Order: sequence, then C-alpha cells, then structure tokens
Amino acid sequence: MPPLDRLKDPNRERTLFGRRYLVAILIIGVFLGVICGRYIYLQVMQHELYQVQSDRNRIQLQPIPPKRGLIYDRNGVLLAENIPSYSLVLIKERVPDIDSTLAELTKLIDIDDGDITKFKRRLRHRRPYQAVPLKLRLTEEEIARFAVNRYRLPGVDIDAQLIRYYPQGELLAHVLGYVGRINEREMEQIDTVNYSATNHIGKLGIEHFYEDSLHGTVGYQNVETNARGRVLRVLERHPPIPGADMVLNIDVNLQRVAHEILGDERGAIVAIDPADGGVLAMVSTPSYDINLFVGGISSENYRVLRESPDLPLFNRTLLGQYPPGSTLKPIFGLGGLHYGVVTRRTTVYDPGWYKLPYDERIYRDWKVGGHGNRIDLHQAVVESCDVYFYDMAYNMGIDRIHEFGSRFGLGQRTGIDNDNERAGLLPSREWKREVKGSHWFPGETVNVGIGQGFMLTTPMQLAVSTAVL
Repeated sequence: MPPLDRLKDPNRERTLFGRRYLVAILIIGVFLGVICGRYIYLQVMQHELYQVQSDRNRIQLQPIPPKRGLIYDRNGVLLAENIPSYSLVLIKERVPDIDSTLAELTKLIDIDDGDITKFKRRLRHRRPYQAVPLKLRLTEEEIARFAVNRYRLPGVDIDAQLIRYYPQGELLAHVLGYVGRINEREMEQIDTVNYSATNHIGKLGIEHFYEDSLHGTVGYQNVETNARGRVLRVLERHPPIPGADMVLNIDVNLQRVAHEILGDERGAIVAIDPADGGVLAMVSTPSYDINLFVGGISSENYRVLRESPDLPLFNRTLLGQYPPGSTLKPIFGLGGLHYGVVTRRTTVYDPGWYKLPYDERIYRDWKVGGHGNRIDLHQAVVESCDVYFYDMAYNMGIDRIHEFGSRFGLGQRTGIDNDNERAGLLPSREWKREVKGSHWFPGETVNVGIGQGFMLTTPMQLAVSTAVL
C-alpha cells in the first residue's frame, strides 16, 4: 500500500483552489459592478426623476384662498364681511381608514349623518391631497377635544379660514343673496384651479352676479412636510389676489325704514333715485336670515322656509308679477297727449260706468256714481278716474299703448344687476295671437288702459317706469 502522502497532489490542489478563488472574485466583481452600475444609473442617470418623486412626497403645493371682497352701502356701512372660522378637514390619502376615522370623530365632535353624507359626496369630486371639510364652525370646546386626540387621527386637521357674514341678517336678503357650498353642477362650470382653496361661491343676488369680482384669484405655496404631513417650512409663496370691494347704491337706513313699514306683511318696496337710476332700497317681505345658508343650512330650517305659505325665499321685487292698476294712468295719460288722442282740456262725462260702441258690456268705475261732468286729464289722474282712461285707451288702441309703454320699460327686464328678474307683461296683438291663439278685442284694450287685464309688472319695473316719468 502506497504511503498516504502519495495520495494527495499538492500542485493540483493549488491549481483548483486558485481557479475557484478566481471564479469567486469574478462573481463578486460582477456583482459589485452591477451594484455600482445600478447606483450610478439611479444617482446620475435617473437623478432628476427620483428627485421629482422625492419632492412630491416631501414638498406639496398648497392653494391659498383669496380674501373675498367686502360689500358696503352708499354711506360706507358694512353689509357683507369675512370673519374667522375653524373647520374640521380630512385629506383622504393620509387617512388609513375613512369609516373608522369618522366613527372616532363623532365621539369628539358633534357630527350628524347629514354632515357625513355631504362629506362623502364632496370626497368624490376632490383633487388628490385636497383637504375636504367635514364640519364647519367648530366651537372652542370641540377644537380643544380634537387637539388632545389629534395624534390618534392622521390625515385630520383643523383648518382656519374666513367665512362670509352678513351683519344686517334678513334686512338685505333679496339684495345681497348669499354664498354657499359649491354643488356638483357648479363644480362642472367653474375654474377648478381658482376655486381650489375654497368650498363656497355666490348663489344669489349681488354675491352671485359679481362673483368673478368678489372672489379674487387663488394663490399657492410650496411647503415641506414630514412623514405625517405636517408642514415643516414654506419654500415658496405666491400670495392670492383679494376680491374687489363693492359699494352699492343701497341706503341701509332707507332699507330698514321700508322693511319696518311692511313688517310681517307680504309685500315689496323699491326706491330709485331718478337722477341716476340707482336703487336706494329694495325690500321683499317676509324675508330670511341669509347667514343660515353660509355654512350649509340644515334640512329642517330649509324645509320651514320652503314650505312657508308666506314664501320668504321668493323675491317679490324682481320675480313677483302683478297687475299695476292705476299706477300706470300717468304714463298712459302722457301717451294720450303724445299721440294727440287727448289734450289737457279734453273732458269726459263719468256717470260711474263706460260702454263701448256696439257693445252692451258695462265697465265700472271704482267710484260708485262716477266723478261727474267735465273731467279733464289732470283731474282724471288726481282722482284716478277709470272712465276717462277707458275712453282714452279705446281711442288710442292697443298698438300705440304697447309702443308707448315699451318706452318706459314695461314688458321687459330692467337690466338690474341680478340674474333673477322677470319681464312682466305688456300685451299686444302679436302676443295674444302667439300665446292665446286668438285675436285682440277692444274690451281688452279698455282693461289695459287702467293697468288691468293681461297687464303685469314687477315692483322693480314699476319703480323704473315711474322714475322715467
């Protein structure tokens, strides 16, 4: 048997070991090369891409709401202002579980089912990382309770903002209108970028008509945040442009007097400065407190307003259409003079009734027994003599009545800075043919002559025509 040391080949072992060592070195070298190459690729070639992604996680673009323009009356009395308010908001991307978070919040803050329903509806129309309000106008006690439990509620925060407030309450409801939460239909129509920092928009009246001027232009800021989304510092800031302040022709003292005159009655009062057409007072009663709508009116409060038989939400000054009656007699009297149908000395006999030729129908005067003999135009206007205007209207004819009434704005919108206005009705042959499907009768002309029949005007329209006169 050969010696044991003869069984081993040291040279061959050294060669084999060297080869294994070389292979191991090559593998390690390739591995390190891949790592280094990947490192260079990520750090150099893809640096810009990953820097952007990193910044997206670390740096956020936050919109800054513009301050809404203030509204004053002609004497500088503040009619619409902005007051601080605190809202509970959620950022969906930072909330681990929406439903469980909402359940926790209801234990801390007075949140009802309606608040949650509206919140979830707004969630569907938000932008990524947009703070969506859940509860507006938090009390100091609610803010304190949330602050103590804030660490347990990631993605939830208190947002301080300015909200609209109307110091005069119901006094100017049908003049100012109000701002309210943006609904789905409005969301499709507005510039979403310019409204990215607010949830409110003008709904009615001045607030709606001058929305573009009052709203302003949104600003923005780049902020650095930590892993929990808390702002560490502001990197760049572009301030918003505030909305324009507005001064109305309205005199709030005159408005208050008119409101007190009407009291709880259903009615409307419009006062216009004939020199420039400025509206000094515009009252529709009963009214309502427009502050109820700013934060979102409750279903119960809205039901009460909507179902009230007194129609407080109805703007009688612009939407109410009523027979003007004798208020138009001075205008039609001027028309009679203009067309030469009557003169200042033309007189009629008023026995208390009037009959058309070849017609047995009797048109009564408001005064039983009539106004007597020799009633001229001046006396007819002063005493509101129906018979005088029956006869004048019959002789003038509906065509000339329509043409002359149009000069005073009858049958057309006044053009007031409010989108909700009706035109009233100044009837004509063409109107009756198109709407009623029949021709015009002389007796209908007689009724129009005293502001009755088909004739309709709004209180605003009547005030404008009187100012023109």
